[in-house]
Amino acid sequence: MRNAMQLSNGFIVTTDNSGAIGEKEQDIVQVPDDVTSYYSARVTLLEQWAAGAEPEAIIMHNFSSEASWERYVKGITWLFDELSLPVPPIKGSSETNMPTLQSGVAVTMIGAPVRPLPEAKTLQWFTFGKPLVGNELLEQPKYIANLLFVKNALDTNIVERVWPVGSKGIFSEVRRLLGDFSFTSSLDCEKTAGPATVILLGISEEKMQAAEQHFGPLLERIIFD
Repeated sequence: MRNAMQLSNGFIVTTDNSGAIGEKEQDIVQVPDDVTSYYSARVTLLEQWAAGAEPEAIIMHNFSSEASWERYVKGITWLFDELSLPVPPIKGSSETNMPTLQSGVAVTMIGAPVRPLPEAKTLQWFTFGKPLVGNELLEQPKYIANLLFVKNALDTNIVERVWPVGSKGIFSEVRRLLGDFSFTSSLDCEKTAGPATVILLGISEEKMQAAEQHFGPLLERIIFD
């Protein structure tokens, strides 16, 4: 499992955080709070899927302000609504004693395993999406891996496994998943993919044609040397 923690009762815990991204004057990236939480929830949900799980509860830590709480909830709700999934219960806390100069939020999901995880090396691996970070997400949204496509592919067994690519980039994540192999890709494999704008997809040989039709031109096979 990628950044997931499996508890003794089988539950899967995943988390993501964002700092200096939001509506405060000193934030490095200026975006609405609901956009910030949307992308944090996106990464956290992908980590659940990477572990073969679906979330059942969400814990949020809000360091921005009490007023930001509802906006953050709105962003998480937006993600689940896009995917036609029920929004898990959301609990957590807000920093109300000390004013902060920059925004900060963490989204944690607790889920239960629902899908088996085939051995990664038995699958063909593809990238879906292009690496983007910061304001590039707002400027080039058509290159962000579409989560609804991924969900539908999981539901119909076109895709066997998913593996989000974040700040460490494609090169690091491919090696983390499959080992120390050389491979070829047209993408910048060293560049951060921000909030998982690229997703690695593990697909069985017999489903490759269906996957190419389903995902379109943003799907690119990883060629190992």
